[in-house]
Amino acid sequence: MQVHVFENAKQVGQAAATLFAAQLLRKPDSVLGLATGSSPIDCYQQLIQWHKAGILDFSKCVSYNLDEYCNLPVEHECSYHAFMNAQLFDHINMKETHVPNGNAEDLQAECARYDAAIQAAGGIDMQLLGIGRNGHIGFNEPSDHFVFGTQIVNLTESTIQANRRFFESEKDVPRQAISLGIGGIMAAKEIVLIAMGEDKAQAIRDTVYGEVTPKVQASILRNHPHVTILVDKAAASLL
Repeated sequence: MQVHVFENAKQVGQAAATLFAAQLLRKPDSVLGLATGSSPIDCYQQLIQWHKAGILDFSKCVSYNLDEYCNLPVEHECSYHAFMNAQLFDHINMKETHVPNGNAEDLQAECARYDAAIQAAGGIDMQLLGIGRNGHIGFNEPSDHFVFGTQIVNLTESTIQANRRFFESEKDVPRQAISLGIGGIMAAKEIVLIAMGEDKAQAIRDTVYGEVTPKVQASILRNHPHVTILVDKAAASLL
């Protein structure tokens, strides 16, 4: 596990974009694992700039997103389908993009289908992660165990409150999500985790120095051979 500390959030995003650009240049047909939320936006904006400048070509690349809300229409502005289209996919020439279907009639079957699709694609070459205040990655919330496969998750109150700012009211925030499991994340060949802000400092400290425990799902990353953590000074304040 390597930890790199930057002055501010924009530098974190640019550093993450540099790693993904290097992956794409090294292997144009890469399978990328992507994330949503406010943390990856600077990274995506930099990738878009490099694509428009003719530096990056995504035409042979495919992506699989970490997660999606359940029972939220894909056209809803807060869905992760809509987020990824607006923040990245509509601006580059990605060959294929995949986001789990949180509206599937059989959600358990969708979980199994998504895992099988990633495996059939050859597995994820580089996975981008954010981290929740409670140490969750994807939507894998604190638990008594680590879950291997893609799963349906009941969101904790802290996660609901953290996502409240994206919706008109708290009652509009979905209570469930479909998420790549810890096993799926750990199967990625390389992992890049980004975190910004003082409210992520405890989660970062617990991830880097704490006990490996499902109570802090990100702590399992210490058992992965190729993890890079990129943080700003505020998120690194407890290291």
